[in-house]
Amino acid sequence: MDKKKKMERYEKSLHELSHLIGTEGKYAVDGIGRMALISAVLRANLPYFLFVGFYRVVGNDMLIIGPYQGEMVVCGTIPFGKGVCGVCAVRKETIIVDDVSKFPGYIACDSETKSEIVIPVFESGELTAVFDVDGTCLADFDNTDRHYLEEIVTIYFKNK
Repeated sequence: MDKKKKMERYEKSLHELSHLIGTEGKYAVDGIGRMALISAVLRANLPYFLFVGFYRVVGNDMLIIGPYQGEMVVCGTIPFGKGVCGVCAVRKETIIVDDVSKFPGYIACDSETKSEIVIPVFESGELTAVFDVDGTCLADFDNTDRHYLEEIVTIYFKNK
């Protein structure tokens, strides 16, 4: 998808999210509700995403599946340090993987995922989740995706 079209779809998503859960939004939802709405809006506007969802932090070293959208059954739990999501949880920084087959310790939940981007989610300075998006093509994600996905997480989780 060309950059302009991708940016338009993200801008549409931001607009829809502001009407759903922004300061003027019609839904007053908790963190899990925000996760569900973000996943649904992004999957609707960027339908080429194979998986869009959150893994929530449980304890000090485990991620558990949270709200997501996708046509696959995903991993239920991921230990910190394992796979792209687990490494993101340890590093606490966005990770873009152009080819998941070359990522050390990659956890394959399905055979269609070729690339991935994972963003850490912080609330009140604490890591509470990671936001995971899978793509069906190699190098599906770039700095445009990073910018918009980090912006969405920052707006709706005060990501600091």
